[in-house]
Amino acid sequence: MSTVPLQLDEIHALARDCLLAHGCDEPNADAAARTMTAAERDGAVSHGLFRLPGHLVSLDSGKVNGRARPREERLTDSAIRLDGDRGFAPLSIEYGTPLLADAAERQGVAVLLIRHSFHFAALWPEVEALAERGLVGLACTVHTPMVAPFGATRAFFSTNPIAFAYPRPGRDPYVFDMATAARARGDIGVAARDGHELPPGVGLDADGNPTTDARKIHDGGVILPFGGYKGSAIATMIELLAAGLVGDYFSYEAIEADNRDGGPAIGGEFVLAMSPEVLAGPGWADHSEAFLDELAGMEGVRLPGARRFAHRQDTGPRHVNAELVESLRAQR
Repeated sequence: MSTVPLQLDEIHALARDCLLAHGCDEPNADAAARTMTAAERDGAVSHGLFRLPGHLVSLDSGKVNGRARPREERLTDSAIRLDGDRGFAPLSIEYGTPLLADAAERQGVAVLLIRHSFHFAALWPEVEALAERGLVGLACTVHTPMVAPFGATRAFFSTNPIAFAYPRPGRDPYVFDMATAARARGDIGVAARDGHELPPGVGLDADGNPTTDARKIHDGGVILPFGGYKGSAIATMIELLAAGLVGDYFSYEAIEADNRDGGPAIGGEFVLAMSPEVLAGPGWADHSEAFLDELAGMEGVRLPGARRFAHRQDTGPRHVNAELVESLRAQR
């Protein structure tokens, strides 16, 4: 695979220009471009410019509102519902996260329910933003069916990602962002594009047979949940939180409502924020830090997120698939 070196500001400009050219206004284009640039910065290439073609086809088809404006509804002092106006999720997330953080700082616990938006990105930006405010964050969302529940061979769940962040004052937060599938759909897409094999247990082909061929899983096959029945149970929980509790589409409903243009599907996101200062009280940071230091000091242990934070320190160019860059430059 040939690549092109791009500085982060070039990545942002390319994404922004493409989004503007296909119908986004500046607030929506900037928010989505920031999210994709952050993914490229942190080495999460499956959530960077790789996702941009899906954004563009959804704008072209009219499915996504490129001029969306989030609308806030206060359900209680600690529950905020946000209507995404059928836009890409980053603008709603950037709008709603400060509201959520303010409520959690006052109440100890608060929840943000995002409806009617198109989430096509990593989840760590929203929980990291909460950790930067000294809050514990948890977020999850659903998409369209691509994962077979444990014991089945038909797709029913999305990859149903979940992210968690715990603040560590003066240090990078403890953060994980993971699919409840054996492998994220974006990672499988990258492997299929680049001709890489996948480990056993990731998915099935169109006939329900186990395969390590990324293309057979990506094109007509299904992904398996991680950890068998345990991953399947967590995926079910995420459906109930991000669709049932939010009041938006479950994965199997989202595909019925989608125009199948290849871009993201409409759906909801559940974001929970908790204040350790309110809940645990003074001394929470030192107590938690002692635990994390004990954990990290064990031989062979690496805290999740460490690689992403290490990538973040690199101010040099990122190497992006050359064919993708050429295609995107033609669409500016």
